[in-house]
Amino acid sequence: MTYIDDLIKEHCPNGVEWKELGRISEFYGGLTGKNKSDFQVGNSKYVTYKNIFSNIEVKEELFEYVKVANDEKQHFIAYGDILITGSSESREEAGLSSAVTFIPEERIYLNSFSFGIRFNNDIEIVPEFSKYLFRSRAIRKQIEKTASGVTRYNISKVAFKKIKIPLPPLEIQQEIVKILDKFTEYVTELTAELTAELTFRKQQYAYYRDKLLSFEDDVYQVEWKTLGEVATKIISGGTPSRANNSYYGGAIPWLRTQEIDFREIYSTELTISEEGLANSSAKWVAENSVIIAMYGATAGKVAINKIPLTTNQACCNIEVNERLVIYRYVYHWLSYNYENLKSMGQGSQSNINIGIVKSFHIPVPSLDIQSRTVQVLDNFDTVCNDLKIGLPKEIALRQKQYEFFREKLLTFTAEGVYPKRNGTERNGTERNGTERNGTERNEDIIRLLNWVFGPIRVSLGSICDFTRGNGLQKKDFVANGFPVIHYGQIYTRYGFSARETLSFAEKAVFDKLKKAQPQDIVMATTSENVEDVGKALVWEGKEEVGIGGHSCILHTEQNAKYLVYYFMTNQFKIQKEKLVVGTKVIEFYPKNIEKAIIILPPIDTQARIVSILDKFDTLTSDLSQGLPKEIEQRQKQYEYFRDSLLNFKS
Repeated sequence: MTYIDDLIKEHCPNGVEWKELGRISEFYGGLTGKNKSDFQVGNSKYVTYKNIFSNIEVKEELFEYVKVANDEKQHFIAYGDILITGSSESREEAGLSSAVTFIPEERIYLNSFSFGIRFNNDIEIVPEFSKYLFRSRAIRKQIEKTASGVTRYNISKVAFKKIKIPLPPLEIQQEIVKILDKFTEYVTELTAELTAELTFRKQQYAYYRDKLLSFEDDVYQVEWKTLGEVATKIISGGTPSRANNSYYGGAIPWLRTQEIDFREIYSTELTISEEGLANSSAKWVAENSVIIAMYGATAGKVAINKIPLTTNQACCNIEVNERLVIYRYVYHWLSYNYENLKSMGQGSQSNINIGIVKSFHIPVPSLDIQSRTVQVLDNFDTVCNDLKIGLPKEIALRQKQYEFFREKLLTFTAEGVYPKRNGTERNGTERNGTERNGTERNEDIIRLLNWVFGPIRVSLGSICDFTRGNGLQKKDFVANGFPVIHYGQIYTRYGFSARETLSFAEKAVFDKLKKAQPQDIVMATTSENVEDVGKALVWEGKEEVGIGGHSCILHTEQNAKYLVYYFMTNQFKIQKEKLVVGTKVIEFYPKNIEKAIIILPPIDTQARIVSILDKFDTLTSDLSQGLPKEIEQRQKQYEYFRDSLLNFKS
């Protein structure tokens, strides 16, 4: 027998008396006749819904203000009152209580979404006792039965008045309060320590998550230089006098511009002699130089000499600095920019000169990236096969594909970001999987860029197809039906992934909604604050799910969880702040989401990062283990002990 049992036996040997609330108290409502402006500039304090919902006793520091005239007839709270929330989205959270355990020194009002209970003067009940009592399981079970609804559960005051509560003698109430206060203090202190540790771990997790997803020095950064800065020598050649036959026909290869045509030079049509070399401006050009035609019909065309040779004065010969650039990379860049270089020509024949060549800009990635770029462009078929990129059988189509991929590869080299796809590249992206030519080609480009550059910057529009949600209101929810996700639940009820929905709708509603498929991302695009807007989850269920308005579906061939983790980073939040619109209602429109830039590593690296972050998330968020589990166990231990003390037999 416990100490409390002994007290009960001593003070009420026939058991504790239970009485209906309607017989021992009066009920009163909250504020009435108020509009939005009354809460903007107020002169009187009031208890908010949240203050009641979140605390077993009313917190004075959480009061807010409302405008109330002196002659208004409004109810105000008093010492000993029990305040009750009138409704909630779930039955389990409806009718939560908070006791007034202080003596108000002024009139303090109650919000309109709650009601108050004031015990009759002849009822002996300590407010500190009632704050525990109304949160106990025995009373909560009765309260939950008074709530009804589908999307929102409302408390019936008529039913509430029939709830029975125990009224033990004051001596027993006070002893129970002493015990529970002490135990509450112990649990609160322990929970605070655990929560502080959990907060620290979450901050640590966020730090490592952002660091892991920043890639810092790994992500490609564009650095531009001029050809003059990446060359050890840029020279032109010369032409020996045609009047002296002895200057020609020797052993020295001599190149003219008409022989320059995007190829490697292993021999020349003409040769000159040592005498011709000595008596002209012709000079030796080292093997593996990049040679540009400056004059005439071939102006702007390039070649690589695979032998030491000399050239005429119409050739610009670039000997590269091998510590900065690979000669074949320079060759490919100039070949790709043939039209640009040619357009810089002057005069009727559009001739270019050494000054123009020296000042021509070239992006200079690392030698490793240059090497892989050259490998792609020199061995396109082999690399495509290794990366499982399909190749057309027809030579003409294969050449077009080569030019397409070269353009994407060298454009990324120059810009450092893979941009949103255009309409042509989106063709054929049917979700049934039968024709996905546009998507497949896009994924091929991403795979190729990842192979060359490693982690790359991409716009979300380049890797995601966006579908805006439609319809779906809370009144459409039913107890059983087809799975649906409401935008408000994304940032209030869901984590970053879900296998089951919290809500359902009838078939008629479901059929009209846009659908997310397994592994699609669902993002909330509307909120009252920037922090919540853009919150997303990965749908991991086995069936399609209906998506309501103020949200959008992101379909991607990348790792969806990787993207959602990235959306949580500080890097993404900074961008989001610049892309959202609105003041009171914040909108993150799909057309703006598409502009956001993320860092995308190869798909296998994405999977590895997700695996690491999943483990971190489990330790900081999963209620089945780690600190969250320990905090939950302390709370359950407290509730069990409290309910045991307050479980009086009538």
